[in-house]
Amino acid sequence: MDIGAVAAFLRALLVIIVVARLLGLLCRRFGQPEVIGEIAGGILLGPTLFQGEITRALFPADIRPALTTLSTMGICVFMFLVGLHLADGSLRGQGRIALVLSLGSMVVPFVLGTVFAIGIMGDRSGRTAVLFCLFVGTAMSVTAFPVLARILTDRELIDTPIGGLALATAAIGDILAWSMLAVLVALSHGDTPPWRILLVLPFVAILIWVVRPLLARLADHPPAARVDRRGAQVGLAAGLVVAIAAALVLSAMATSWMGLHQIFGAFLLGAVMPRAGAETLRTRVLPWIERLDRTVLLPPFFVVAGFAVDLSGMHGRELGLLLLILLVAIGGKLSGAFGAARLVRVPARHSATLALLVNTRGLTELIVLAVGHQIGLLDQRLYSLVVLMALVTTLMPGLLLPFVYPRWRAAQDREPRHAGSGEPMSQFR
Repeated sequence: MDIGAVAAFLRALLVIIVVARLLGLLCRRFGQPEVIGEIAGGILLGPTLFQGEITRALFPADIRPALTTLSTMGICVFMFLVGLHLADGSLRGQGRIALVLSLGSMVVPFVLGTVFAIGIMGDRSGRTAVLFCLFVGTAMSVTAFPVLARILTDRELIDTPIGGLALATAAIGDILAWSMLAVLVALSHGDTPPWRILLVLPFVAILIWVVRPLLARLADHPPAARVDRRGAQVGLAAGLVVAIAAALVLSAMATSWMGLHQIFGAFLLGAVMPRAGAETLRTRVLPWIERLDRTVLLPPFFVVAGFAVDLSGMHGRELGLLLLILLVAIGGKLSGAFGAARLVRVPARHSATLALLVNTRGLTELIVLAVGHQIGLLDQRLYSLVVLMALVTTLMPGLLLPFVYPRWRAAQDREPRHAGSGEPMSQFR
């Protein structure tokens, strides 16, 4: 890019960061996750308003490839952090129940979404039609684990039995969803030799048995770290950041070459990051990476995703389709999660709370949709409508939780008599 293009890029980046920050803080002020404001900001900066004049003025064509590259970096770092936190999440002795709940909250919306996709298949046929139906089913069954964790923290539910069970359910569901999406992406790349896709198994083994021990060793015994007067190691954070960044780039490139998406390499690296014996890595390096991603790298993704969302031409037919999408997505999640919870004898109020929590889509849904749009499984109209669904389902917990699970009930569940029970469900009785 020339100097003018660089100036335009920096100006666009500044606008993106400011809009995302302001709308995110506004949403948090009203008790909603910041990601709602960030998604809304991406839509508002897209072609929906003023026939796309804002988009053309702020984001000329010559800087969009750079914004796309930056957004790809942002979601790769985000997926790395998702893998890290999913692997960190403890099932708190509720693994069997969380598995049942996760299957219920995934299978029902997946089946309903697949049937719904058959009805709107249009002129798609053969392999494309099958992939389209499976993708819509997958998109309907996603839960946003990071946003859910933030909601639980803000509502002071993170240390309650229901909070732990919701996180465990979302963690298992996310692993299933990402696995399904990886299969769909691999199948959509008809030009990729099958033997490359099979290399993902030895690649995971290398990450676990080679990369993970090397990073743990580097965190514990840095080769060139100095110790200052307070006993802290100087230069350690920079070296670890470089090592993690290099591993992240190589892992993303590897899965892309195998016929998967770059995000799967980032996710796998996060899942195998060392835990025991790498306290410096987790306390000094990873929080810095998370702040950088949230502030600078991730906001461009919302705008790039917003480029494909055009709601200006919506009419009665699109509104009817949006209502159907909401009915399938919300009805499938709520009924599947509630039914599974009741099946394992979770009380009705807690079952309704769990169903409402795992209905959260958030940024995870946007990443799934962006991948589907990128590989040609979603057209612009359907992509735009499902983005709105992600926005609505992320709003729902903040609006409905005070009625379904008030704070006094959460305080009761945090009392000592509820903790440490041998049988997980006895914590709710």
